[in-house]
Amino acid sequence: MDQVDEQVEDSEDDQDTVIQDLEPLSYFGTDFDVHGLVRRLNSGDIVVPNFDPAPTGTPGTGGFQRKFVWKRPQMDRFVESLLLGFPIPGIFLVQQRNKKLLVLDGQQRLRTLQRFYDEKLENGAQFVLDNVADDFKGLKYSELEEDLRRTLDNTFIHATVVKYSPTVSGNESVYSLFERLNTGGTNLYPQEIRVALYHGSLVEAIRDMNAFPAWRNIFGPPSERLKDQELILRFLAFWKEESQYKRPLKGFLNEFLGRHKNMEGLNIEELRRTFEDTCNTASELLGRPALRAESQVNAAFADAMMIGIATRLKSGPITDGEALKAAREKLLENPEFKSSIARATADEDRVTRRLSMAKKAFRAVP
Repeated sequence: MDQVDEQVEDSEDDQDTVIQDLEPLSYFGTDFDVHGLVRRLNSGDIVVPNFDPAPTGTPGTGGFQRKFVWKRPQMDRFVESLLLGFPIPGIFLVQQRNKKLLVLDGQQRLRTLQRFYDEKLENGAQFVLDNVADDFKGLKYSELEEDLRRTLDNTFIHATVVKYSPTVSGNESVYSLFERLNTGGTNLYPQEIRVALYHGSLVEAIRDMNAFPAWRNIFGPPSERLKDQELILRFLAFWKEESQYKRPLKGFLNEFLGRHKNMEGLNIEELRRTFEDTCNTASELLGRPALRAESQVNAAFADAMMIGIATRLKSGPITDGEALKAAREKLLENPEFKSSIARATADEDRVTRRLSMAKKAFRAVP
């Protein structure tokens, strides 16, 4: 795990919990020739999901781009396998509402092909085969002999295409499939998968909120695995729909993003104001300890602090910083509260308990 994410104490223990009542997926198999796959990638008809905080604008990508994890030998040998006519694994795609196809599994292979045809690596250098047999060494796509180029262009790659489902349960099923197909060099975190599958104006708004200075002050350096953005999503979901919460937490967050993907039913300016006011208060009066029960950011504790402070601010600004600090310390001395942020943190009663206790603790703060 990277150094930044070691600052986040993931007290959530339901990451491996199975989401119940999943909808069966409808899918079909089809074959794409390599040339057609690259053409569809370049035109944006096939979309490689992105997972990083900042869009790159690479053709055929959408959302937030995950770092390319294949090394040059893997890329070269994959192209060589196709030139030799070796069998290769199939890919998984999911049909979107607009008929575009999102890559669930196979992005490293597809992006390798895209770069080989473009003859450029990610760093701008020429993509010339190197870690291959002598017959292919030093070649780029445009230098392939005509019969070899046809062999590559006309090689078929099998694709399993999951049909589009407009239902929340269908989206949950695709999320669960993505978890199961998560076979890249670096496992994806839940928020990274959400960014790819539920990308819309709400995800964009969360990304923008993540840059808010007061939030950065209380969270710390940006998380490469989007743990900071997941905490913002948790705050928004609990703030708007706490009464609808049920375990698993990841399912609750998925459903919230799915229902409000493009701000349906949300006043984003009001939410942004609430978030910024809460962060400003926490940063000015509590500073770095605001989201930390101990040395690391504690996700469950952060839920309680953010919701507790936001609820109190509905009655007006907090003017007594010492009283807020004292209320925070009193919470952390309460065995019942400490239990609610230490284990089984996704249980409905523990979620309700810690949020209710925080709201009650901050209610009387001047």
